[in-house]
Amino acid sequence: MIANAVTGLGAWTWIILGLVLIGLELLSPGVFLLWLGLAGILTGLADAALGLSWQASALVFAGFSVAAVILGRMVMRPNAQHDTQAGLLNQRGQALVGRVFTLETPIKDGEGRIRVDDSSWRVTGADRFAGAKVRVVRVEGTTLVVDDV
Repeated sequence: MIANAVTGLGAWTWIILGLVLIGLELLSPGVFLLWLGLAGILTGLADAALGLSWQASALVFAGFSVAAVILGRMVMRPNAQHDTQAGLLNQRGQALVGRVFTLETPIKDGEGRIRVDDSSWRVTGADRFAGAKVRVVRVEGTTLVVDDV
């Protein structure tokens, strides 16, 4: 009975499957089913245009699925390898290296403080007066090592 309904729908079977997969995407995390749904819709259109057998339709769906997933990965992650900030997600101090800040308190006996956004960081370096511009050269634990600009 179900097989008769599926074969009776013809190309609409693939289009309905594609729409169901896209609808399921709303219930699942990620965007993987979206690309499979797109492949299903494209298979339905190809089946309607060419009158494919169910075996040929399955192969076309497999090909469209692979192509859609590869295309989707390229579209969704164009610069993932070049994103330097993502690599420093839990290393905020490392993300500050090279940046210039104004001393909040003077550096006396090699220690002082700078303000970064809403937090205050301990710095070490040569003695300098409050308000001097310094560049972060490296991080040692939770202390920033600074030098003249």
